[in-house]
Amino acid sequence: MSDSTSISKPIFKVVALQLAIATGFALLAWNLGGVLKAWSAAYGGAIAVIGSLMYAMIVAGGTNDAKKAFRSHVRAEVVKIFITVVLFILALALFQSASWLWLILGFAVATLAYWFSLLAI
Repeated sequence: MSDSTSISKPIFKVVALQLAIATGFALLAWNLGGVLKAWSAAYGGAIAVIGSLMYAMIVAGGTNDAKKAFRSHVRAEVVKIFITVVLFILALALFQSASWLWLILGFAVATLAYWFSLLAI
């Protein structure tokens, strides 16, 4: 079995679980507070999921070379942070009616889901 197969499958499962939890949280926000809060929570969750997906795509190739693996993870983290910042700026510019508390909660729940799901693999 190649190294990339052993790395890529679990990390994409983590992102899928993160997406499921972010979607569930958005549905909970809809039930508790209505459509605007649900869209806000969904956008916040999407920010976290998109960043995690980009990270997973960058590191999915895998390698046995420690230096290459380290550089790959650093590059992935930089891209993830950049995308996260850009998406939050877009939210400020384009989604001014957002419920910011729910947007940030959606991001936080999705981010925590990612970290907790890593414990399961």
